[in-house]
Amino acid sequence: MRLSEGERAELAARIPSKKYDGSISSRARIILLWDEGASRQEIAEYLGTSVVTVAKWIGRYEEGGLAALESRRSPGRPREVSVEERARIIALTRQSPPAHTGLSHWSSHEMARYLKRHEGINVSHNFVSVLWRENRLQPHRAGTFKLSRDPEFPEKVADIVGLYLDPPDGAVVLSVDEKTQVQALDRTQPLLPVSFGKAERRTHDYVRHGGVNLFGALNTQTGKVTGACYPRHRSEEFLKFMDQVVAEHKGRDLHVIVDNFSTHKGDDVREWLGRRPNVTFHYTPVGSSWMNQIEIWFGILTRQAIRRGTFASVPHLTRVIKEYISTWNEDAEPFKWTATASEIIGKVRLIERDFRKMLDCNSK
Repeated sequence: MRLSEGERAELAARIPSKKYDGSISSRARIILLWDEGASRQEIAEYLGTSVVTVAKWIGRYEEGGLAALESRRSPGRPREVSVEERARIIALTRQSPPAHTGLSHWSSHEMARYLKRHEGINVSHNFVSVLWRENRLQPHRAGTFKLSRDPEFPEKVADIVGLYLDPPDGAVVLSVDEKTQVQALDRTQPLLPVSFGKAERRTHDYVRHGGVNLFGALNTQTGKVTGACYPRHRSEEFLKFMDQVVAEHKGRDLHVIVDNFSTHKGDDVREWLGRRPNVTFHYTPVGSSWMNQIEIWFGILTRQAIRRGTFASVPHLTRVIKEYISTWNEDAEPFKWTATASEIIGKVRLIERDFRKMLDCNSK
């Protein structure tokens, strides 16, 4: 076989991957390798497929050219489940299970059982799983969302994203919040450490020694964190912490991103700001604390130091948090914010549209 330059170009344009996966790109690579003089056996070994498959696509290309490679013909017996039944399974999957089932979500086994009992569709749970994968349905997974009702949502998003992507020259941008009621939990018996073939083990019960409130400030340009622990989380403690933060950046303009918690907005906070013209607070939209980067760091702290930690007392917990912050700051790097304001607002609008559609369907 000798391909023209145009034919080779057409085939090469359809090759994003070297691995055989049955797609048009894999078929095109077979033809190009064949044209370069490789044997059927060599092609099969190189692409990880069979000699029979290689011979089949070479033959089809010789008969019908590129159009034959793009054919969706597949040998074997026809589908036993009708298009209508498949559509019904997909429609049921996208709905919550009926109330009488007592289920909160579908599994492939429960779907197959329900279909047989109530829909007269006799399919295996394996068939249901394959159909879900083909249609990118994952009822076993669940995410979260929160729609902000803030009338100034677009303006606040643009303000905060602007601080992340294009901070003011010479100014420091800080992401500030509290992680309240961090519990000092101690296990009733010592941990069994990691061993060969065994994970770390702990008792299921614990002793509660009290809690502490962590105030944190993340420098969005350096990634370094300032933290302080207090027994309470009133505006008094918040302003005491902010005095510490301001002192660390003496003489600099500070742009502080905070959420709408009452601790951040009282009269005493406004008075404090009035005496510090170099400090400006930027509030996240109501219900949108996820825009505050310190929340990302709080999540990392929880996973790496608190969730699996054992603490004999509140001072022990406080010491561990301080040590973690010190270790973090040794080689801190900023989080890279990439989403633009228009992208965030556009995605929220899509969620609002889907939410309205769901409400309309439930009302009918």
